[in-house]
Amino acid sequence: MATEASQAHPFQAIPKPTDFHPEISAASSPTAHDGLEFWQFMIAGSIAGSVEHTAMFPVDTLKTRMQALSGSGSLPIRPVGVRQALNSILKLEGPSVLYRGIGAMGLGAGPAHAVYFSVYEYFKDSFSGQNPNNPAAHAAAGVFATVASDAVITPMDMVKQRLQLKSSPYKGLGDCVRRVLAEEGFGAFYASYRTTVVMNAPFTAVHFAAYEAAKRGLTEFSPQSASDERLLVHATAGAVAGALAAALTTPLDVVKTQLQCQGVCGCDRYSNSSIGDVIKSVVIKDGYHGLMRGWIPRMLFHAPAAAICWSTYEAAKLFFQRLNNTNHTMIT
Repeated sequence: MATEASQAHPFQAIPKPTDFHPEISAASSPTAHDGLEFWQFMIAGSIAGSVEHTAMFPVDTLKTRMQALSGSGSLPIRPVGVRQALNSILKLEGPSVLYRGIGAMGLGAGPAHAVYFSVYEYFKDSFSGQNPNNPAAHAAAGVFATVASDAVITPMDMVKQRLQLKSSPYKGLGDCVRRVLAEEGFGAFYASYRTTVVMNAPFTAVHFAAYEAAKRGLTEFSPQSASDERLLVHATAGAVAGALAAALTTPLDVVKTQLQCQGVCGCDRYSNSSIGDVIKSVVIKDGYHGLMRGWIPRMLFHAPAAAICWSTYEAAKLFFQRLNNTNHTMIT
C-alpha cells in the first residue's frame, strides 16, 4: 500500500507555485477557474491571438514564400534566404504585399484562439486540479486545445497562405473562397487539417510545457519581484517556448504549406493529403534540408509572437480577474 501511494500519478495535484495568487478567487460562479468564467477566457484568448498574428504577419508572409517555392519538374529548388526573400518582395512588389491575406487571418485567428485558450484552461483545470505546475497536465491540455482550434483556423489559414504567394491568382479573400469552392470543393479547405493537427499537437505540448516550466523558473529565480515583473516573465517564457516548439516542428509546417498551396503559382499538386507522400516529394526535389525550409522566419515569428500572445493573454486575464474581484467585493 505504501508503495502504491508513493507512486505519483502524472496528473496529480502538487503544491502551489510562488506566482499563485489566492487573493484573486473565483468569486461569482462555482464553474469559474483562476477567478474567470469560460467566456472571459475566450475573450482574452481572442484578443491575444488577434494581436499576435497582426503584429507578426509580415514574417509569416516571408515563411510562406520560402516554404512554397517550387522547382520545375524534378529539378532542385534554388535556396532562398530570409534577406533575399524580403528584398525581392520590397523591390518587386512593395511593402504592402507583406500584409496580403491579413484579412483571412483576422477572421480565423480571433475565434481560433478563443477556442484554443478556453479549451486549454478547461482541461488544465481538469487534469491538474487548478494547480498550474504540472508539465504533463499542461502538455495534455495543449493537445486537446490544438485539435479544437485547428478545426476553426485551418480554412482561413489556407486562404491566407494562397493570398501570400507571389503572383497569387486571387483578387482577395472573397474571390479565393469562391474559386476554391467552385474549382476544388469544400474539402480543399481542410486538405492540411490532419497535417496541421499532427504538427500542432507536439508543437503545443512542447510549447505549453516549456512555457509553464520557464515561467515557474523565472518566478522562482526572483520571487520578490514576480508581481512587479509579471508581464515580462510571461513574455520571456512565451518567447523561449515558442522558439523551441517552432524549431522542432518545422518539417511538418513545410508539409502543411505544400498541401495548402498545392496547384497554385507553380506549387506541386498532390493526389492525396498523405504526409509521407509530401515528405518524399520534398526530399527528392530539395533534399532533407528542404524539410527545414523557412525555419528561420518560423522561429523569428513564433518567439516574439508567443511573447506577445502570452503577455497579452495574461494581461487580459488579470483585467478580468480584478474586475470580477471588484464586482464580488461590491456585492458582498
